[in-house]
Amino acid sequence: MTQPPIPSPSATLLERVFSDLGMTDVAADIGYLPPHPVPLASRLATADLAWASVRAISLAAGIHELPDPDRISIAYRSDRVLAVDGIAPDVWSAYSGFWRSTDGWVRTHGNYPHHAHRLLTGLGLDLGASGDEVRAVILRCTNAEAVGLITAERGLAVPVLPEDPHLDARWRATPLLDVTHRDTDGSRSRRIPLERDSAPLSGIRVLDLTRVIAGPVCTRTLALLGADVLRVDPPDLPEPEWQHLDTGHGKRTTLLEARSERFHELLAAADVVVLGYRPSSLDRLGLSASALTERHPGLMIAQLSAWGMDEPDRAGFDSLVQAASGISLIESPDGDRPGALPAQALDHSAGYLLAAAVIALLKRRQREGGSWTVRTSLRRVAAELLGMPRADEPEPVREFDTSAHSTTFDVAGGKVTTARAALPGLAFTAPHRWGSDQPRW
Repeated sequence: MTQPPIPSPSATLLERVFSDLGMTDVAADIGYLPPHPVPLASRLATADLAWASVRAISLAAGIHELPDPDRISIAYRSDRVLAVDGIAPDVWSAYSGFWRSTDGWVRTHGNYPHHAHRLLTGLGLDLGASGDEVRAVILRCTNAEAVGLITAERGLAVPVLPEDPHLDARWRATPLLDVTHRDTDGSRSRRIPLERDSAPLSGIRVLDLTRVIAGPVCTRTLALLGADVLRVDPPDLPEPEWQHLDTGHGKRTTLLEARSERFHELLAAADVVVLGYRPSSLDRLGLSASALTERHPGLMIAQLSAWGMDEPDRAGFDSLVQAASGISLIESPDGDRPGALPAQALDHSAGYLLAAAVIALLKRRQREGGSWTVRTSLRRVAAELLGMPRADEPEPVREFDTSAHSTTFDVAGGKVTTARAALPGLAFTAPHRWGSDQPRW
């Protein structure tokens, strides 16, 4: 790493991140560019966003070696190298996608069975209806009508909208990582070595209350850095096996009711809680950040949502935020059909940035005490991306050997191939089968 730091979109983003986190000891390192751009070709600055996000967690963890841009690319597109017993899973439901309406396009998400059921019910279709039947119904509706029918049944759909620069500017006027500090007494500082070695989070207990990609990427990264991560899921909400195997590295995973006595015992012994459910759902369970820090002084809370705290009851996914924020139309392949980023980059970047925040705020808690909360959202990350420099056309896709950046594990008698860790010098340990561990530290 011999080049001098120079201004760049990724350096500007890193400056914002470390300013939000109150970190001043990494300023000399944020300007270093990758040896070549991260191979994530798009009109928007997806490559710069990915580089800055991985660099943020690397520097927060005391890793000054530059990451491998190719490995970052594969980590962001990990679902494309995932294989379970040699078979690549079908990662998208027939009910997830873009659908033409009478006045535009609608984006839906139906990967979970309960979301698919609600979507079909809203459209007046029977369970098991084909994608062609969904297409025919939406084609007879306006955007507002189709979205209204689906969301009335609590299904997931958004209109595909053009970007709104004024709205995005208002988003960017808020912190990318919104940190709050509460001056409380607590004993959780007892287990924080935070040494700058190969396992800087050794001894830290992380309770993982997240699903899908962004939250699990955050907690997978904390496990990679030595934390004891226990993922807890409700017993009545199954997770697609492939989805957990893609992001479950280094964690233990258990099924437990959030209102159970055992769950609250786990919570009382945790150092960090990562929240990824809708804010309104957490409120109903008594698991909001404010409720947790009230009951457990000294706790570190990291919270992410799709749309931000101003829309606490709105569920969402990366693909829906891309569509509603204008990204899908910017990335259109032909000026008509909506497109997408080359990876679910809002999810992955939110996960890495939140992991960086956890490390930074654990260090601040060690120095300053109290309870700390950090929040971000996919919509806030989207606004950041939309404010970065963009190109008229994507750069040509750079070819490289993707197999060099994947690894295979033995998992409960089977073979699971996944992407390698994006952080330099570190290697994942195998994921466990979802829900296969005991609810204990």
